Amino acid sequence: MASPTLRQHSFQVFRDVPPLRELRRQLLLSNRTIGLVPTMGALHEGHLSLIRQAAAENTDVVVSIYVNPTQFGVNEDLASYPRTWDSDVVKLEQLNDELVRQGDSHGRITAILAPTSKVMYPTLPPSSEIDGDGSFVCITPLSRKLEGASRPVFFRGVATVCMKLFNIVGADRAYFGQKDVQQTVVIRRMVKDFHIDTEIKIGATVREQDGLAMSSRNVYLGTRRRAVGLALFHALKAAENAYLSGKTDRKDILDSATQITQKVLNEQRALQPSERALYEVDYISLADPDTLDELDVVDPSRGAILSGALKMAPLEESTPGEDCGLGDGKVPVRLIDNLILNPRA
Repeated sequence: MASPTLRQHSFQVFRDVPPLRELRRQLLLSNRTIGLVPTMGALHEGHLSLIRQAAAENTDVVVSIYVNPTQFGVNEDLASYPRTWDSDVVKLEQLNDELVRQGDSHGRITAILAPTSKVMYPTLPPSSEIDGDGSFVCITPLSRKLEGASRPVFFRGVATVCMKLFNIVGADRAYFGQKDVQQTVVIRRMVKDFHIDTEIKIGATVREQDGLAMSSRNVYLGTRRRAVGLALFHALKAAENAYLSGKTDRKDILDSATQITQKVLNEQRALQPSERALYEVDYISLADPDTLDELDVVDPSRGAILSGALKMAPLEESTPGEDCGLGDGKVPVRLIDNLILNPRA
């Protein structure tokens, strides 16, 4: 049932499946449409932009807030993932007020789905083991590439929870951010291969003024690591500029990126431990937009996906009064980003 303590809000909050399905049935009989925005909470402007897009294209918006354990590896940061329910609800209320002011041309946030893991995984406890038991959706080989090479259960967990959400909500459209580009490719493949009657819509990456892609994990960076972490965005922009200047060869494009990440890392290594922020480049990829296969040469008629990941190490030393971010700089932070190399006429 909807949470009785939250009835004063402009949306209903659902913890279980049957009441939400009843709402869906009522909306369907009234010829209304549902846009689903799946999130893990810790909402930021990137999430809100997707909700605005969903409200512009549907009469009703369902936002799911669920930190899905099956997309975290055994040694990953599930326990430290930010959980900000109260502030999330406030942001959604403020956004609904904004949508009301825009009039009948926009839909509203009608419901939040905030299930427990027992609801989402009713038979067995969710497993993060690579060979763990459970009912999972595996989209291969896409899930083994790029992020999947370092996080082998990640896209199994993403595909599984999205399949569950699609089945629970029965949305006409579901909205995902371009920042998680591999996720969008995996979900689109899943929808196609399993004949899921939900249209997948992709919203542009929302960035801070300096170019940093918005992410719920950015709260862990602090000032020092945040500034150094921009090396990824600058590297991808350099590679993009190489492509826009007419280059199509993999080496010519990616060398522009690796020069920047290496230069910044060398500069950091030359500093004292109390001044520097070290990182490891996991990958910088130039891949086919559909298969994510690495490209030796970009076909200008198809374009490509530029993407990369940095693993920001914990700070070695901090100084008194320094902004080290949530967790005092001790939490490693994985930064991912991408740029789309659009086809050239």
